[in-house]
Amino acid sequence: MENALQNIKVLDLSRVLAGPLGTMLLADMGADVLRIEQPGGSDDIRHWYPFVEGESTYYMAANRNKRSMTLNLKTDKGRALFEELVKKADIVVENFKTGTLDRLGLGYHRMKSIKPDIILCSITGYGQTGPMNQHPGYDPVIQAVGGLMDVTGEEDGEATRVGTPVVDIMTSHYVAISILGALRVRDQEKKPQHIDLSLLDVQVSSLANIASSYLLKNHISKRSGNAHGNITPYETFQCADDPIMIAAGNDRMFAQVTEVLGHPEWAKEARFTTNHDRIRHREELRGLLQSVFIQKPATEWEKQLSNHGVPCGAVNNIQQVFEHPQVQHRQMVKTSEHETLGEVPSVRNPITSNDKTLPVDSAPPLLGANTKEILEGTFGFNDESIRVLKEEGVV
Repeated sequence: MENALQNIKVLDLSRVLAGPLGTMLLADMGADVLRIEQPGGSDDIRHWYPFVEGESTYYMAANRNKRSMTLNLKTDKGRALFEELVKKADIVVENFKTGTLDRLGLGYHRMKSIKPDIILCSITGYGQTGPMNQHPGYDPVIQAVGGLMDVTGEEDGEATRVGTPVVDIMTSHYVAISILGALRVRDQEKKPQHIDLSLLDVQVSSLANIASSYLLKNHISKRSGNAHGNITPYETFQCADDPIMIAAGNDRMFAQVTEVLGHPEWAKEARFTTNHDRIRHREELRGLLQSVFIQKPATEWEKQLSNHGVPCGAVNNIQQVFEHPQVQHRQMVKTSEHETLGEVPSVRNPITSNDKTLPVDSAPPLLGANTKEILEGTFGFNDESIRVLKEEGVV
């Protein structure tokens, strides 16, 4: 699968996370992804802490396997060069505010007149249409507006955002999925397509059972901390050292939990026999289970419960994640050569196909690292003409 998108050319005008992560997925599958930024840089993520010798680790997480070019789309020459690139491209990805490309004279109608089968993927906070289509949308704001924060956090605590930018990450997956679908349609119908992806739409679609509970039963879900609102025991318990997550999703698994804890009689009590009973007596059950879990370390409980077929796991910090034997066995960390930092590690694409993982061919590029080669190879510019373009602020 590593060359599934070989010969597919992507012009990546996106910034920050959802767009760059999405195009990185395409690059992992072999697409030629060219990042295009303003001279001097236009991606805020380049300036986000922490840094390694001046390079943002945040930027490094979203831009492997790509090339980089600077191009000023606010200049006539810059727009003309971009249009020439569009002629040779399959896909353009952007996440400007709605209408920005049109104001630059480079909107969808212009692009499809240049390349009749172009695929344009536009990513915004709230979509191309609607009363909020001009509002900027950042991940934590969308988590708030889209209902995710309201169901995240302790029952008696405040609404809490998820610890990673999950809306951006989910949206990046839809960037890749929608583009793959669009490529399939293009190959059949030879028509241009404009994909309209909204972070809010993605977040609302991810509400899953919470949305279904409301739409079908008018039930408004509430925060329940690490517990599941509809299943128990399906939560964390403090062990002698660290907490452990238990996901006993059915009555059989609950019986196995009680067996491991040395109290098989609990599974036979009327108040705990079925999940419905356990939900009604949640606090009583939790107290009983917690009184036993606290007696041994999390790793010991994890081993015993796993041996009895109960889904569980210690709550690991980031260091423990990368030291985890399963993570190491799956070789989730790959290295690549960076122009200034040397060999750098990154988390690989999780896809494994026919026992092969997708390669990490190149580290995230420095700003404009490939500008000269593109100007020479694609446009035939010489050193003097490139110097003039730089002086004029075009590249």
